[in-house]
Amino acid sequence: MKMQFANMKSGWSKLATSAVAAAVLALAGPAQAAWEPTKPVEFVVPAGTGGGADQMARMIQGIIIKHKLMKESLIVVNKSGGAGAEGFLQVKEAKGDPHKIIITLSNLFTTPLATGVPFNWRDMTPVSMMALDQFVLWVNAENPAKNAKEYLAAVKAAGPSKMKMGGTGSKQEDQILTVGIEKATGTKFIYIPFKGGGDVAVQLVGKHIDSSVNNPVEAVAQWRAGQLRALCVFDDKRMPYTAKVTDKQSWGDIPTCKEAGVPTDYTMLRGIFMAPGVSKDQLEYYVALLKKVRETPDWKEYMEKGAFNQTSMTGDAFTKWLGSAEQNHRELMKEAGFIAK
Repeated sequence: MKMQFANMKSGWSKLATSAVAAAVLALAGPAQAAWEPTKPVEFVVPAGTGGGADQMARMIQGIIIKHKLMKESLIVVNKSGGAGAEGFLQVKEAKGDPHKIIITLSNLFTTPLATGVPFNWRDMTPVSMMALDQFVLWVNAENPAKNAKEYLAAVKAAGPSKMKMGGTGSKQEDQILTVGIEKATGTKFIYIPFKGGGDVAVQLVGKHIDSSVNNPVEAVAQWRAGQLRALCVFDDKRMPYTAKVTDKQSWGDIPTCKEAGVPTDYTMLRGIFMAPGVSKDQLEYYVALLKKVRETPDWKEYMEKGAFNQTSMTGDAFTKWLGSAEQNHRELMKEAGFIAK
């Protein structure tokens, strides 16, 4: 009987343990899968086609397709109206919609300041800084100036508003940088705005403008083809890339503009944002997705070809950087007289 009782006791103990486990599972409910998109995601570019933001968005799209990083498709849509305000307002108004993301450049700060449009970067959800983009002073390869000092001396000698500087948009990064050059060197350009950096490079090759401050990726094809000359980079140190791009030069061979006697520097944000009011799970999905993108060999190759400053950030560090960058742009634009009254 003692043995039988022991067996019964053991059986009841197992039953009790199973019952408790079942109750715990019932309370916990079914296991929740991490969030992921349930329909195609719209990837907004608040700029024209062919420029740096458009190229990066399509590169991210291509990497995601190639490496099967998303089950749903990612559709790139250009919304360049109002210096990008069209794209920003569309994302701002898509509150709680996790199926819409946007790539940002520094018009994230300049557009609302210049136009007074009711938008601020805080109206969206910061996801990730993908990189910082450089600016290079470019001239046509047939221009007699061999360096920035010679070119700016020629601009000064030509007299005020005789030479044309091409750039993307008005009262945006390219024009802010142009004003910075003018203040630092005592020159004065006619600034000609175009829809995107791709257009600017084509106009410079055709000699419809005298120079540009295009991003490396926007003019690399024409530089490699011997149609454009890179004079200097607007950063505090040379680019770290040593592989030859042209027959004679690598990105690292281009002097800083400070070295060339132009005490001006400026880098531009390439970041990804979501609509406001998304959940933590939805935000974390895109943070993880973009981390996977940055870890691919394709991305690393793209970074080197485009001579990017490979700084990346997420979370509080990115938010802090955005606040500082906004203040910096406010000061630059105030100095240039570009803030809407």
